[in-house]
Amino acid sequence: MKLFVIGQSLEDHISSHGREEIKPGGIFYSVQGLKSVITRDDKIFLCTSVEKDNTQLFDTAYKFVEKSYFEFVPEIPKVYLNISADREREEKYSRINKSLTVNISDFNAFDGILINMITGFDITIDKLKKIRRFYKGLIYFDVHTLARGIDKDGKREFRTIPDFTEWASNIDILQVNESEFRCLLEESNEQKIIEKIFNTGVKILIVTKSVKGAKLYYKMNEEIISIFISGVKTIAGNKVGCGDIFGAVYFYHYISSDNIIYAFRKANLSAGIAAAHNSIEDFENLSRDVLRKHG
Repeated sequence: MKLFVIGQSLEDHISSHGREEIKPGGIFYSVQGLKSVITRDDKIFLCTSVEKDNTQLFDTAYKFVEKSYFEFVPEIPKVYLNISADREREEKYSRINKSLTVNISDFNAFDGILINMITGFDITIDKLKKIRRFYKGLIYFDVHTLARGIDKDGKREFRTIPDFTEWASNIDILQVNESEFRCLLEESNEQKIIEKIFNTGVKILIVTKSVKGAKLYYKMNEEIISIFISGVKTIAGNKVGCGDIFGAVYFYHYISSDNIIYAFRKANLSAGIAAAHNSIEDFENLSRDVLRKHG
């Protein structure tokens, strides 16, 4: 299987419990999720920007990807995350890089395309339209920071996404968390939001709910079906990257099995285990820990 992954690499500065840690961030976690499930015959083609001075920060994940779509830049964005247990994290960016260059002669060489809007500026709507126009396979789209605006100081606050129906009409699977879900449309009624999203042509909608679990919606015989799965019972100490891992694991298993429920359970399990991983070294054991929990 060949997967094409699009998203910015970030340098995370995470403040929690009165201390700051510097970690790899952004699309790094999507790659970590894929790395935990791929087989020897699978290939990940990553479209991202990297900084020569800190490539070692990402080595544990990026050494497993095809790097022909890497773009070297003077500096990648640094994001300052303030994490708390009872509310959505606060984000402030040092810079926003230009959208990624996606030059592909044959999009259909890939079995799936995963787009994670890490900064919200990773690709433009025109680039997404071009991908959709030439690509017949499944496009997975994680809204991520597209749901946040940016002020003059780099602070990211939630806002209604401008013209989101235009974005949605070019994707197959949409992932949001609960806060991002409320940013999709100028609409407060949850059921109406869901209906309007499916009217754009989206086939599957996933709403992650942190430790509570996740909810998946899909259409069958013109009826919208929903499935809820509870969060994995574990000691959750990490709130960064779990949604990215969820999306990557879901997409891989859905493409390889064509089974909505199987992929949903696999993704929820992986994200739940990731929530208990407090260090980058822990993520190296994600596949092992998922097997142990599943067993």
